[in-house]
Amino acid sequence: MLSYARGPEAEVRDLTLGDLVRECASKHPQGLGLVSRHQGVRLTWTEFHDNVVRTGAGLQSLGLKPGDRIGVWSTNCAEWVYLQFGAATAGVILVNVNPAYRSHELSYVLRVSRIKYLFMRESDSHANYRKILEESLQGQDCELEGAIYLNSPGWDALLDPQLPFHPLAIDAGDVTNIQYTSGTTGTPKGAMLSHRNVVNDGRFIAERMRLTGADRICIPVPLYHCFGCVIGTIAAVASGASIVLPAATFDVGATLAAIQEESATAIYGVPAMFIAELNHPSFAGTDFSSLRTGVMAGSPCPIEVMKRVVKAMHVPEITICYGQTETSPVTVMSDVSDSVEFRCSTVGRPMPATEIQLVDMSSGEVMPVGEQGELCARGPLVMVGYDGDPEATKKTISPDGWLHSGDLAVMREDGSLRITGRAKDMIIRGGENIYPREIEEFLYTHPAVDEVQVIGVPHQRLGEVVCAWVRVRSGHEASAEEIQEYCRGRIAYFKIPELIRFVDTFPITVTGKIQKFRMREAEIQERGLADLAKAVTA
Repeated sequence: MLSYARGPEAEVRDLTLGDLVRECASKHPQGLGLVSRHQGVRLTWTEFHDNVVRTGAGLQSLGLKPGDRIGVWSTNCAEWVYLQFGAATAGVILVNVNPAYRSHELSYVLRVSRIKYLFMRESDSHANYRKILEESLQGQDCELEGAIYLNSPGWDALLDPQLPFHPLAIDAGDVTNIQYTSGTTGTPKGAMLSHRNVVNDGRFIAERMRLTGADRICIPVPLYHCFGCVIGTIAAVASGASIVLPAATFDVGATLAAIQEESATAIYGVPAMFIAELNHPSFAGTDFSSLRTGVMAGSPCPIEVMKRVVKAMHVPEITICYGQTETSPVTVMSDVSDSVEFRCSTVGRPMPATEIQLVDMSSGEVMPVGEQGELCARGPLVMVGYDGDPEATKKTISPDGWLHSGDLAVMREDGSLRITGRAKDMIIRGGENIYPREIEEFLYTHPAVDEVQVIGVPHQRLGEVVCAWVRVRSGHEASAEEIQEYCRGRIAYFKIPELIRFVDTFPITVTGKIQKFRMREAEIQERGLADLAKAVTA
């Protein structure tokens, strides 16, 4: 028996995001649509739809045409969701920009994305975004025409109800969203997702979770990530379930308060978030009785954490999702009716209308059931391609439509999967995908760094943290603190090495290739992380 499985037959709907939100407002006009607790926003689906249309009209008033790009560089807020669906109604492509990006990363995204307008906040407790933008534009050749600051007169003018909206003929196959994900070169690539991609993935997720207009989804995960803006907002719009944003960024206390005070029926998070909630001082006093389901995803889910969440947080129907940005993002998911044992030991089965196979990375042959192979997916969830990079697209998606994930898995006879590792040299820190080469290339700009290699090291709460082995240039000196300080404000905080080891040599093969697995083994041994490295995950 070969490692091939296909999800249930299902209708793949040719809807745009604009169609989806209109349909939701028609079915649930007075249902609670969007709650942004930190902003005091509470909207019915009718009111939400009105704001979406006004946003679309505002974008048209800027002269934006179908296919033009805008960027949203912001933490979670109501405006983020208006822009997500408003841009879609105007045929404008939304480019998600990680709010943790600093000048180094923002310069790159502005240069390659062809963003015409960037929507952002001027500053918050984390950063002065206006200043970072100014630094990013120095000597920059990009198509940016302007920045519009949220909660400013410019934003208010954009939402002027007097602005006319001009309906457009938008195809479900058109690109609606570009999200940056690390690729094999170490340079972030823009995964282009169509309306068909994200609408159907959101629909299928909602169906697996049995979401209805009676549900309220607490979404503390970031909206710039597929977890927030597909598993979160689109699954909600597809089902009529309420979108509840507890805070601008993940706040344990605010999340627990939102669950209780909004009577949330679903809770989302990466394992690190659930661990933080389980260990928070107010956990014992929180009423979780309204919870029914949720999603734990973003990084490997420790089985014991899953069991604690099911019991202690009263989430008997919590699900596991596996996927990647390039598959919109969920390709495999468990069902609320699956046993706890199944949900704790696998990442589930293929999504509807989706094929999965595990192949030998050398020969391409499909592996027998029970043997490890690279996970490949085919179906309506596979991205359109990488923006402006046809060669990378060809390397990732085969001529017959199979997307190669770079992840290793084992398939059971029932078609369910267990993820066993990553073929790509990726670090997953608290749900953030980090490509070591990107960090290495940045650290090479430090005057004292002669050679650097970056790996992931097991961490109890975050899953993995970044570790850098550094050889100092002759005649120079450096400390771990000085190198970390050099990174602050220039690369995202989650990419800054938390562990730094200064070395004279690196483990290499006879041909001179760096053996990163030996570096990782050394860190595990010297830091006493052997038990943690063996932790069982689904």
